[in-house]
This record gives sequence, structure tokens and C-alpha cells, in this order.
Amino acid sequence: MKKSVKKGLFVVAFVLFSFAIVTSGFASKSDNGGELSYISLFTEVYHLVKEKYVDPVSPKKLFEGAIQGMLSKLDPHSVLFTPEDFKEFEVETRGEFGGLGIQITKTKDGKLLIITPIEDTPAYRAGLKPGDIIVEINGKPFTPEMSLMDAVKMMRGKPGTKVTIKVMRKGWSKPKAFTITRAIIKIKSVKYKKLKGDIGYIRFTMFQANSPDEFKKALKNLLKDKHLEGIIVDVRNNPGGLLDSAVEISDYFLPEGDLIVYTKGRIPDSNQKFYSENPPIVPENIPVVMLVNGGTASAAEILTGALRYNDRAIVVGEKTFGKGSVQTLFPLEMGYGVKITTARYYMPNHECIDGKGITPDIEVKLSQEDIDFLKKEAKEMEEHPEKTEELRKEKENRIDNQLKRAIEVIKEFKLFQKMEKQEVKKAA
Repeated sequence: MKKSVKKGLFVVAFVLFSFAIVTSGFASKSDNGGELSYISLFTEVYHLVKEKYVDPVSPKKLFEGAIQGMLSKLDPHSVLFTPEDFKEFEVETRGEFGGLGIQITKTKDGKLLIITPIEDTPAYRAGLKPGDIIVEINGKPFTPEMSLMDAVKMMRGKPGTKVTIKVMRKGWSKPKAFTITRAIIKIKSVKYKKLKGDIGYIRFTMFQANSPDEFKKALKNLLKDKHLEGIIVDVRNNPGGLLDSAVEISDYFLPEGDLIVYTKGRIPDSNQKFYSENPPIVPENIPVVMLVNGGTASAAEILTGALRYNDRAIVVGEKTFGKGSVQTLFPLEMGYGVKITTARYYMPNHECIDGKGITPDIEVKLSQEDIDFLKKEAKEMEEHPEKTEELRKEKENRIDNQLKRAIEVIKEFKLFQKMEKQEVKKAA
């Protein structure tokens, strides 16, 4: 039997034991303010509610509520999964799941925040944006007491069915309703192309189990160009995904032995350091620029930090989201599960980005022209779904001002390299 399960059974036995003490009127007075006192307090309240509340309440409802309440006081990411939740829970990193296609989190004050909509999903096509606050789902207001899993359950459903969510966005005077059709979400995590001037462009939409293999294929095709000037890695609106994938991809850029990221927590398994273990696949003379924004989170921030703080990439764009904590899923007895924060990420410069994010080397906000284009795109997708593919291609071919600045950085770097070579020749 696993240690966590044994410990769980011990706690249950201990609670039942203290419950018996309380109901017998012999609660310990010598442990005032200690663990036993609070367990006794809990069982006393449990007993009062069970016996005297106006309506009968099942032990299941009371204990689930108590555990959910305890976890919600820790942080927005720690949650209880009921057996039903556990069965329904589909992990996005598998690359296919049902729903709308958004990454969400709870803020410290209990709001439901969209980290980012995932590209080419119903939520993305409907025009949802990073930073939007979901205030209502199918007519039911989202309250601070509700968990992330509550929201997920309300938004997921049979493909082809609709869900209406009300969203508040910065600058709006009141929430706006979005009616979105659920779908099976299939994610292609790596997209690439060659830009004018022999510049490679690689976009990560998420970090999945197959992302390193997809990246290697993209890189192999780009490196066929013997005149490749540089590579732009776009992780804007990338909500993250698997730590292992982000680490493996970082390894392809960095010299052997470079620190990629490390985690620190209270349990031994939470204290890990990840180093580059192989010589880089991307030649060191090829400059790399990372493109980031407020929707860049978690594993995407790990890749950004690994390259930036090892002096392997210049970061261009806007400040990242700041999701720097690690959650671990623990299966429990009776089909339950619990996901709790067990560690925090630390960048190679020994800073934790949780709640802070990464400030780019070159800060570039989208131009008003780019913003207007995105608004127009969202409106057209909403009013004319049949134009989605056409609009997607138009967007992919568009050079926004953040991408434009990234291209300029690579050209400037190559010019500097050329000037350096000329200086060396003159000195010789």
C-alpha cells in the first residue's frame, strides 16, 4: 500500500477517534491550539451540522465540502477530484480532449481567469482572449467558493452541444456572452515555416508528450537551409503543458551541462534539478529569439527562462503570465484524487517566476493596427464560421509588430557577426 494511502487511512482513523472523544465529552484541553484541538473542533462542527442542520446532509457532502474548502485556502491550483471528476478528467497533454479549448486558473481573489485560448479551438475562434474573466457559465455565476473542476465540468460536454459563458474584459463596461459549440479538441503542438530572409519560425501551441519529436522534425526541415540566419521561437499564448517536454526541447538549444530549471518543495521528490544532457542540435552560431506575451505560462516560461538566462536567446514581446508552481496528482481511496501544489519552479538565475512572470529583453506591445486586426478576425469568426480557415491562413501570413521586431533582432545579430569577422580579418 502506498505511503500516501496509509497516511490517509491513519488520518481518517484519527478523525474518527477524535470524533468519538468529542461526542463523549472528553476532548483534550492540554492540546490547546495544536493539531488535536483543531481536529476536535472539526468533528464537533461536523456532529452539530449532521444532527441539527435544518435539512439532512450526507457524510459524503460534508466531508467533500470540508476537503475542498481546505484545499481552496491553499492556492487556486489545489483541488479535490471526486470519483466522478476523476473519471471525467481528461488531461490536455494527451493532445485530444473534449471541451472549448481554453486554459483557465483561479486568481487569489477567486475569479475565473482565462490564461489563454488554444489555437484553432472553438474558444479561440469565438474570440476569447488571455486575461478574460469568466463570470457566468450557462446562466450560473462563478463564485469564489467554486473550484476549477466545477468550472471545467460545466464547460465540458458532448461534442456538438453548446455552452454560453459570460466574460468580462478590461475596458468593457459590462460582461459579454459567448455561445460556443463544444468539440473534440485536437492540438498540433508545433507549427513551423520559413520567413523571408532565411529565418526559421517555430510556434509551440502547447507542450505535449509528442512535442519534442514534432520539434525535431520541424528543426530538421528548417536546417536543410544552409543559409539559415536565425530561428524565432513563438510561445505567445502558450499555456504550458508537460515539464519533461519543455526540458527536452531546452536541451536541443543548450550546451551540455547548462541548468535548465529546478524545483523546490518540502518533499524530497519535489527537489529536482534539470540540466542539458546533450550537445545542442541547434548550432550555436544561429541566433534565437523567443516571442512571449501575457498568455505565455508554465512550461512555456520554463523554455523561455532556460534560453534567456543561459544567454542563448533574446526575449521579445510582453511580460509572461507567471505560473511557476508544480502540481502533483495523488490517487486516493474510494476512487478519489487530489491535486496539490508540491513545488515551485526556479529559473537558471535562481528566481521564482510564480506571480511575477518574465520581463522580456525587448518589450514590444502589439500595435493598434494589430489589435484592430485581431478584433476584426474575432468578429468575422463569430459571424462567419465558414471563414475560419481563410482567416487563420491570413493571420499566419501576417507579420505583426512583435514578430517584425524579432526578425530585426536576428538581422542585427547577423550584421554584428559579420562586422566581427571583418574586424578579425583586419587584425590578422
